[in-house]
Parts: sequence; C-alpha cells; structure tokens
Amino acid sequence: MEDIQRSRDDVAETPEARIERLGRERPDTFQSKWAEVGFCFSVAMSQALTEYFVSGFTVVLPTVVKDLHIPAASTTWPANAFSLVVCAFLLPAGRLADMYGGYPVYVAGCVWLTIWALIAGFAQNELMLDFCRALQGLGPAAFLPASLMLLGSIYRPGPRKNLVFSIYGAMAPLGFFAGIFFAGVAAQFMTWRWYFFIGTILTIITTVIAYFTIPSDIEARKGLGIKMDWWGTATSCSGLILVVFAITDSAHAPKGWATPYIYVTLIVGVLLLAAAVYVEGWVAEMPLLPFDMFEVKYMKPLVLALFFTYGSLGVFVLYATFYMTDIMGGTPIQLVAWYTPLALGGCIIATTGGFVLHLIPGTILVIIAGVCWIISPLLFALAPEGANYWAWVFPAMICATIAIDTTFNITNIFITTSMPSKRQGLAGALINSLLQLGIAVLLGVADIVASETAGQGLKNSYKNAFWLEVACAGVALIVLVGFVKLNKAESAMTTDEKEAAEAEQAAGASGAADEGVIPRQEVEAQPEEKRPAGTDV
Repeated sequence: MEDIQRSRDDVAETPEARIERLGRERPDTFQSKWAEVGFCFSVAMSQALTEYFVSGFTVVLPTVVKDLHIPAASTTWPANAFSLVVCAFLLPAGRLADMYGGYPVYVAGCVWLTIWALIAGFAQNELMLDFCRALQGLGPAAFLPASLMLLGSIYRPGPRKNLVFSIYGAMAPLGFFAGIFFAGVAAQFMTWRWYFFIGTILTIITTVIAYFTIPSDIEARKGLGIKMDWWGTATSCSGLILVVFAITDSAHAPKGWATPYIYVTLIVGVLLLAAAVYVEGWVAEMPLLPFDMFEVKYMKPLVLALFFTYGSLGVFVLYATFYMTDIMGGTPIQLVAWYTPLALGGCIIATTGGFVLHLIPGTILVIIAGVCWIISPLLFALAPEGANYWAWVFPAMICATIAIDTTFNITNIFITTSMPSKRQGLAGALINSLLQLGIAVLLGVADIVASETAGQGLKNSYKNAFWLEVACAGVALIVLVGFVKLNKAESAMTTDEKEAAEAEQAAGASGAADEGVIPRQEVEAQPEEKRPAGTDV
C-alpha cells in the first residue's frame, strides 16, 4: 500500500515541485547522512588546508628568515612560491579532473601536499625551503578544482547546494585562522618547523577521510573523450610564472624594472601568454579554457571583478599582518587574537548564508560585499598614530569577513551552476585561478608600491599598499554594480537538464514541421479565424 501511495504521489507531483524537492534532498550518491558528512568534511578541508599554508606562513616568516639567514630581498619568495605554483597549474589540474575524475585527482593532491609539507619542516636553507614551498603548491592546484568539481556535479541547484557551498566557504576563514594560530604558537613557544608538522598531520587526516568517503567518479569519466591540451598547458603555465615573477621581484631587483632579468622575463612571459591565447582560441582541439565559457551571461565582467576582489584579499592579508606586527607591535599570539573576528565571522556568515541565498538576490549581496571590500582597507589606510584595535582593526576584520565569504559563496554557486557536468573541473579551476592569480599579481603590485614609497617611512608605505587595495576594490564594485546581475540561488534544473530539454524541444519542433503539424505555440499566437481546422487549444 505504501508503494502504491508513493507512486500516486510521484504521478501527482508537478515538475516545479519535483525540482524544489530534489534541490533539498540528499543526493542519491550518499547512502546515509554520515556518508554525506564525511564527504563534505573531506572536500571542504581543501579550503582549510590551502588557507593554512598561506596565512600561517606570513606569521612564521620573520622567524624563518632569521633562522635560515634569508636576505631581505628574498623574503617574499618563500611566501609567494606557493601561491604562484597554485595559480599556474590550476587549469591543467582541472582538465585532469575532467579526464580521470575528481576523486583520484583530489586524493593525489592531498598525498602530494602531505609529502612536501613534511619535507619543508626539515628545510635547512633558503633554497630547500623555496623548493618545498613551490612543490607544495602542486597539491592545492590538484585538489582545489577537483573539490569544486565534486561539489558541483553531485549537488543540483537549490537550498542544499547553497548550504554545502556555504560550509565549503566557511572552511576558508577557519583554515586561515588555524594557520595563524598554529604559526603563532609554533613561532613563540616552539620552533617554526612545527607549523609544517601540524599542517602535515591535518593533511594526513584529510587524505584518509577523503579516500574512504568521496564517491569514485572514475568510471563515469571514461568514454567522455576529454583530452589534455599540452600546448596550452606549456604556454600558459610558463607565461604566468614568468610574468608574476617579474612583477613580484622587480621591487627588490638591483635596478628595478631596468634590471635585465626582470624585463627579459616579463617580455618572454607576455609573449608566452599571447601564444597561449592563440593556442586556446585557434589551435587546440580541446582548449584548457574554452572561450565559449565566457559566453555565459555576465561571466566576463564577473571574472574581471573577481580578479580585483581576490587580489584585494591578498593585499589585505599580508599587509594587515605587517601593519599589526611592525606598526602596532603585535606579537604572534596577539595576531591570533586580533584575527579571531575574521575567522569566527567567516564561519557564521558563510554557514548562515546557506539559508538565505535562495531568498535574497545575489546582486544585492555582492554589492554589500563590494562596499565592505572598500571599507576594510580604508580603515587601515586612515588609522591614526596609536590607533585603537577596537575602533579601527576590529571593524576592518568584520568588513573583511563579510566581503570575502559573501563573494566567495555567491560567485562559486553561480559559476558551477552555469556549467555542465563535463566542465565542473574546469569551473573549479577557473574559480581558483582567479583567486590565486589575483592574489599573486596584485600582491606583487602592492609590493612595488610599498617598496617605491619606502622613503616615506614604513607606516606610510604600508598605508600606500592599503590605498592600492581601496582602488582595486572600487574598480570591482563599479563593475559589479554596472555590469553584473545575479538572481536568487533557487532550486532549478541543472545545466545538463536544461540542454537536454532544449534539445528535446528542438527535435519535437523539427518533427512537427516535417509532418506538417503546426507547433502549439504558433497555433496559440494565431487569430481564431485563421487557425487551421482541428487545432483547438
């Protein structure tokens, strides 16, 4: 009787009600709620681990520089090498996930990060540390696009996807805070090497849980015919590395931009990126970044805005740390306390956002976030001598967490929902490429600004970097307000379902035309006296 009743309910269910129900239900991939919890934890840890190895290193960097006798001109490279490699290899890694599945690429990235995080803890000199930090970056380059691919392909548009993506976003500020916390404890009470050892332990835990809880999609990816774009990989990766290297190192080169190795690497890098554009647009059979991705409505201006907003994030994180350490005299443990609002606020905002994203238009939320992107660095830029933490830094941290988490969640949902399942790995790569590339490029520009204005004093040079961030955030807000419109993240058909429905409708219209049958829409549009006989509506 129950089966009969359920069958009747299914028959009576309208398409709209079915879509709404599916948008709230647990995906069939998971046999129990604990399987889903384990999956969400392991995949969301990709955000936490990446932020851990970015944020915490800025705190232990002064101790590392002193212990390994790293020259002042080389201090940016142990920090930048990680993000540079991540942003350079995200697109090829996203293609590997599309080819072989998100599961094997995700687990492989976790294993790789575990190995090089452990080795970094035993670094004996600057070269060894730089080498380890660069190779660490290949781990997140693999598991970041794979994580978004898995989330985007398993969860369909609706409240459940909003909540899961919000949890995913909440792990970023949590990982950011964890990095600062353990780095502060290690730098002040132990040795900086424990920062890497603790990171190794966290990565091992993530790897084990991911291996047992992430559903394998290897079989589903077989037979899709997706191929690697080797020419695009070679030109884009090498071009990005050379350009970002030139921008970042120019501030500390002997003659600045006039230093031969700076302008040579910049010219070669630009030429390689131009070659990459040509290869992707006119040569590659399956380009890493197909141009038709940007045909999605609002995608082009959104990508431009995200480049500037994520770049603002990189400037804020590094120079807020420098300002609070060098100008406000904060110890590593004090930095942990001062960054607490950013972590707690991020967890609260990101998690609760999952319950309202289907109720409030995304445009309103990204405009609020855009204003917060401006206020946060503006408070540091205007802070007077001896500025009070509660009056200046605390509200800056609150605005920063509103800006970061709101932007990250809304845009991730929009981009992944706009792509078919076969391009979810590419969507994840695009999102994280914008994040890491924006940070790497604008952080290099901020370093140039701070170095060129060092004669004004350390405090003013930091403030100039914050003014640069204000300008970048302002450009992003103008683009978002003027050229981007995002709707509510409601339950809806997936992109694959929409494409299938459109194909079916087109086939039906073609068949009707072949048989001489007038489509219903045309019949309804005709005046009653001109309708053919037998076409009552």
